Amino acid sequence: MIEIDIISRLDEEPPWLERYQSFVQAVLEAEKLTDWEISLTLCHDPYIKELNVHYRDKDEPTDVLSFSQTEGEGIMSIPGEQMSAGDIIISMDTLGHHSELYSVPLEEELKRVTIHGILHLKGMTHKTRDSDEKMLQHQEELLKKTGSIEVF
Repeated sequence: MIEIDIISRLDEEPPWLERYQSFVQAVLEAEKLTDWEISLTLCHDPYIKELNVHYRDKDEPTDVLSFSQTEGEGIMSIPGEQMSAGDIIISMDTLGHHSELYSVPLEEELKRVTIHGILHLKGMTHKTRDSDEKMLQHQEELLKKTGSIEVF
């Protein structure tokens, strides 16, 4: 059973949260992560900047942060039992800037960073932003596979 907790720290709660949850569920099912419990927080730049300073020593906002519950360990789960995978924090402000910078719809960028965060929680990593990176290739494949799910 998948459990998805979406928290809005935005000024107003987006009316599309239920559809966003369906998208996240589809990504987890596509990755066969059907025993995961995951938390996603949508926020503004000041909140994610504070986390970025505290946990990554980077004094700037970013688009997405992932905090695994199994940091530094291989992800193990007991069959039939739900696993608390971790938290994903997404700044809608930086997402908007990146959407304009890369000339992609905001919805596509939200889906991309959500998948990115899930893959990090799954234990995948990348060293660069090079599209040849295995994780980033897998991210784009998942985006294509789940891209038809409407969020906005």
